[in-house]
Amino acid sequence: MPLVDPREVLPRAAAAGYAVPALNFHSLDMVPALLEVAEAERSPVILQASKGTIDFLGFEAIAAVVQAAARRCRVPVVLHLDHASEYGLILGALRHGFTSVMADGSSLPFEENVSLTAKVVQAAHAAGVAVEGELGYVPRAAEPGAEAGSGAPEVYDFTRPEQAEEFVARTGVDSLAVAVGTVHGLYRETPRLDLERLAAIRARVPVPLVLHGGSGVPAEMLQAAIARGVAKVNFATELKHAWTGGLRAALAGEETDPRKVLQPALRALQVEAAAKMRLCGSRGRV
Repeated sequence: MPLVDPREVLPRAAAAGYAVPALNFHSLDMVPALLEVAEAERSPVILQASKGTIDFLGFEAIAAVVQAAARRCRVPVVLHLDHASEYGLILGALRHGFTSVMADGSSLPFEENVSLTAKVVQAAHAAGVAVEGELGYVPRAAEPGAEAGSGAPEVYDFTRPEQAEEFVARTGVDSLAVAVGTVHGLYRETPRLDLERLAAIRARVPVPLVLHGGSGVPAEMLQAAIARGVAKVNFATELKHAWTGGLRAALAGEETDPRKVLQPALRALQVEAAAKMRLCGSRGRV
């Protein structure tokens, strides 16, 4: 089927108590492999491209491959621009058929974040495209203080429920990424999510919530977050590790055909992706 709007799948997930896995891809070979898993698991899926992936592959190649692969699928597929803080980059995604974009003003002061996000919403909605905003700061695992996974608001700049309510009302975003204790990258210690804060945000915010930094969050903690209104969970690091681990194993042998060398990498990627779909509860939802 054609690419779908996340506004068709995220509210349904929130209402039914599961989340749609949002899977970052970093090379074009990953796209059909991930969609093959979504078909097998009968799971809706969001494929995400970051600025780095767009710089590497280009909008044209990404759009052509994802759109062609999605047309062969029976499950809903969203193409999402992840973590975009540059307005021009977002306009590029709108021109190339992305069905969702993220306006990432999380590093900006509140009023500047509101201004950027509202500007993106105006342009994206005019093109029929959904917008994810972000409020609060989710650090990278390597940043000072983040490696402890302490859940301390002074380290993470957690999302404040009353500010989230204002942010959504003033920007018109379709989903909201929140900071409640996750980090981008692999955790060195077990993370502790602020589930009470998450529930308080859910009570004030009428749009689906998004959890970034899903790689490495314990299953019971992730499922508790989903039960409190998270309808989209982002995964990137564990997918990259699976793909590169499979590739390293293949390169240790004598095979020289790139197509055959890639197969172990793609199989490892698919195993990881299937696990994420089951973890999110999205298996069998289509």
